[in-house]
Amino acid sequence: MTSKCSSYLLLVFVTFILFGCGLNSNLMFKTPKGESVITDSIPMIPSSEYKISINDKISLKIGPNNGGKIIEAASGITGNPSSDATEYTVRANGKVELPVVGSVLAKDLTIEQFEDTLVQLFSTQYKEPFVQVRVEVTNQRVIIFPGGGGDAQVIQLTDANMTLMEVIASAGGISERGKANTVKLIRKYGDQRKIYQIDLSKVEGLKYVDMIVQANDYIYVEPSDDLAKELINEVAPVLAILSNLLILFTVLTK
Repeated sequence: MTSKCSSYLLLVFVTFILFGCGLNSNLMFKTPKGESVITDSIPMIPSSEYKISINDKISLKIGPNNGGKIIEAASGITGNPSSDATEYTVRANGKVELPVVGSVLAKDLTIEQFEDTLVQLFSTQYKEPFVQVRVEVTNQRVIIFPGGGGDAQVIQLTDANMTLMEVIASAGGISERGKANTVKLIRKYGDQRKIYQIDLSKVEGLKYVDMIVQANDYIYVEPSDDLAKELINEVAPVLAILSNLLILFTVLTK
């Protein structure tokens, strides 16, 4: 009997060794030992201005004489009600098709740069044109991992000033398994990304909740290790099979 128990314990030990290596294998962005992340100098504003991208929908208002007609219409001086700005979509080639001036490149331009471009183009048709551009619907988004380990969401940036807290709230908040003291903001600079680690577990973390996220940011809430649950999930089916085999072996050897 002692020999049988020893065999069973040996099987259990081997099973733990074989399957224990796969625990928490779904976790991402682990920081190697000895490598530090940036915990200060957290960027509160984007590293660059918002740039127009493909599939963005933009509205446009144009008026001569530095916008005098627009003001007159809005105030009712002319007796004509102010009309809504017309909406245009940035096409796959990065251009917007506009009346009078035709196809105009908009992709990768800031709003100010695009306005300056339009002022130059419309100046051939209007005297001292005033141009106002507004991005109504953007194709900009961030990806957030709220702390469940394998779950993730793509959050559309509804405006250029969406905050870290708004993105977390849009994802349903930090999950039960998420570590609020280890929130990693991964931001792209050129061809590389920097990792900033933010602690939202304390009141002091309030200074970071209003930081403006940037398109293509990754927000990764590190999950806590749930070794016991994962070990049971991994090992239980195997132990059941081994137990049945041991019972069968015991019956056959009687």
